[in-house]
Amino acid sequence: MTATSQPGYELVDFTDLPPVPCPCGQARRAFRDVADYPGTIHVTEISAEARLHYHKRLTETYYFLECGPDAKMQVDDQLLDVQPGVCIMIRPGTRHRAVGNMKVLIVVYPKFDPEDEWFDD
Repeated sequence: MTATSQPGYELVDFTDLPPVPCPCGQARRAFRDVADYPGTIHVTEISAEARLHYHKRLTETYYFLECGPDAKMQVDDQLLDVQPGVCIMIRPGTRHRAVGNMKVLIVVYPKFDPEDEWFDD
């Protein structure tokens, strides 16, 4: 199934979207080109090498779809245990990274902008 645009709705099959590298691993991003949708939706495969980063403008909401029993989310200086079904909203300016291999759904407002990824190192 490919992306479908009709009056009243937008439909996308994430398996049809090409993955792009990100500080977390590989992301498939939807609705970036939909003018009347205020954000983007990502399905991201988190790698063990995920980098600590933050955004100055973006709010991200992570919903954990798949992860191992030792999965964690680093939020500033805290390590939080996560498991499938857990959701965390991350405000602008909050340093974060997922720790461990996992698959997450990320809702981003406003629309994702790769220029708004910041690192301390």
